[in-house]
Amino acid sequence: MSTDLADTMPLSHRLALSYAPAAARGANLALLLLDQRLRAIVAGGGEPAIAQIKLAWWRERLGEPRERWPSGEPLLALLQEWPGDAAKLAAMVDGWEILLSETLTATEIAEYAQGRAQGFVALAEGLGAGEAGGAARQFVLADLLLHLGPGAEAEAEADAVRSALDAESGATKRLARAMRPLAVLNALAARALRRQSAELLDGPGALFTALRIGIFGR
Repeated sequence: MSTDLADTMPLSHRLALSYAPAAARGANLALLLLDQRLRAIVAGGGEPAIAQIKLAWWRERLGEPRERWPSGEPLLALLQEWPGDAAKLAAMVDGWEILLSETLTATEIAEYAQGRAQGFVALAEGLGAGEAGGAARQFVLADLLLHLGPGAEAEAEADAVRSALDAESGATKRLARAMRPLAVLNALAARALRRQSAELLDGPGALFTALRIGIFGR
């Protein structure tokens, strides 16, 4: 089942996941899948109220004891064995929900980054892999910047995201090997921003970056 779920992720995420140690691969997969599920809800293009209802469902489930989770949802089934505190994943829902705002303020951008990054922080805690907050915030801010659309309002938001990203730069510690997928995604997102590319995997250079970070961690 987890293999089928992994096939639904973008190629960049599947590549990053391939560098996770075997013992941490399932936990990383579950987190990346949840992140992608929440992205799909927010980016669905429908009424914001419908997206909020769907996000509320996930927030409520993640806030419940795992034994009360409904059966039949493959992602929840995968998260049953997640090593981190699943209740902390509700913060990811809060972070993603902020993006439903028509315009993003600097405060909302900071709250989005803090919330979405909490999933990676909780994963690192569950795996005994040390600090991951700085790298996680860098990745989610870069990812947001890569997905902002055109227009004057979006450009103003982009400036605020860049400021938040600059504030995070230089403070990131090298991640433990168990968090190697995050390290790869962070490096790919940073490279895409430097090249003004809309794709994390835009050619051989991106593959080399993934290979270098995946093997050596830097």
